[in-house]
Amino acid sequence: MNIRSKLYFERAKKAIPGGVNSPVRACLAVKSDPIFFERGEGAYLIDADGNRYIDYVASWGPIILGHAHPNIIAEIYFASKRGTSFGAPTWLEVEMAETINRCIPSMEKVRLVNSGTEATMSALRLARAFTGRKKILKFDGCYHGHGDSLLVKAGSGLATFGIPSSPGVPEELTAHTISVPYNDEIAVEEAFKKYGSEIACVILEPVPANMGVVIPRGDFLNFLREITQRYGSLLIFDEVITGFRVSLGGAQELFNIKPDITCLGKIIGGGLPVGAYGGREEIMSLVAPEGPVYQAGTLSGNPIAVSAGLATIKELMKPGSYDRLEALSQLLEDGIKNVLAELGLPYRVTRFKSMLTLFFTSKEVSNFQDALTSDTDKFALFWQGMLKRGVYLPPSQFEAWFVSLAHNEDHIEKTIEATRETLLELKG
Repeated sequence: MNIRSKLYFERAKKAIPGGVNSPVRACLAVKSDPIFFERGEGAYLIDADGNRYIDYVASWGPIILGHAHPNIIAEIYFASKRGTSFGAPTWLEVEMAETINRCIPSMEKVRLVNSGTEATMSALRLARAFTGRKKILKFDGCYHGHGDSLLVKAGSGLATFGIPSSPGVPEELTAHTISVPYNDEIAVEEAFKKYGSEIACVILEPVPANMGVVIPRGDFLNFLREITQRYGSLLIFDEVITGFRVSLGGAQELFNIKPDITCLGKIIGGGLPVGAYGGREEIMSLVAPEGPVYQAGTLSGNPIAVSAGLATIKELMKPGSYDRLEALSQLLEDGIKNVLAELGLPYRVTRFKSMLTLFFTSKEVSNFQDALTSDTDKFALFWQGMLKRGVYLPPSQFEAWFVSLAHNEDHIEKTIEATRETLLELKG
């Protein structure tokens, strides 16, 4: 039972729009009231009524070591004893920037900010300033935060200009945004043929996780690197989710691609609010006070957030960390696929490293249009069934499940069994 969660939600709706501080938390897509949580312990979340759930949301990615990891808690404690914020430089900011540069060499200089949204907004401003161009090209289903230029509906036509997908965003602010299907080289080529001299940058999640996990096909990322260089545009990798999750060097290390600008967040804050953007020195030299592109933030480089992020990265640097994540994630993927085969269900599992999505469609998912063929009503019932069996999943078909180093084989086996029981129940 979730009696306290229901009571809290009723109170929340009177004080907070929709009762939540980020829309997906309302659980509308899974036809449920939200669960209010009291604490996290390793691989588990414990709700206001004391129910325990194996957690695959992981605060949408950053909790890669598990909840309340002792090293992170210790660093937060010691950092907070020194003061919560100074509005002035600290050595921790330098250490974080140097650590990011060592792990992700394309980020020759780094500016710390407070969120992934702030990082992508700043990266776009910088790209426009560097190139002297206005248009940006993004991909349907890739989410880059709630900046006005990026809140564009997925267009059905080739390289169509977007219409704002949120009231309050004037069309003039998205008039320079082009959105095309992910993994579609022809659509990208056509957009550049028409607008190439006007396109400041291409921005994308190299491995999308905001339409569910989608893997780049073949040489798609290499193609983007080549075409942006050919037309004098910048390539921006939004690695807010993949950065430090799929490897120390992010997705760009695994695919051997060097973008011009990279955006980070999530893991570099160890669960606290943080973001970063960085790139080639000649580009970053335009950022104030070194250059004319203005961007500022009172809490940027907050010492507590940076301490938590550094503690997380140091744990990930230990030998075998990513091998362990891969083994657990492979076990989960194989187990779910075996259940689908056993029950004769045509659904698709897509995994990249420690990110996974079970799509309720028989179609191979290569872009947002494919993802939209999923049976969201069936997913809602699946989510409810998994919750009932003690597994907390992202409350949306179009999100990634995240495996953490706090999970173990027993957690994975329990999750697979819960999946079997829930799908069998739905099958009737």
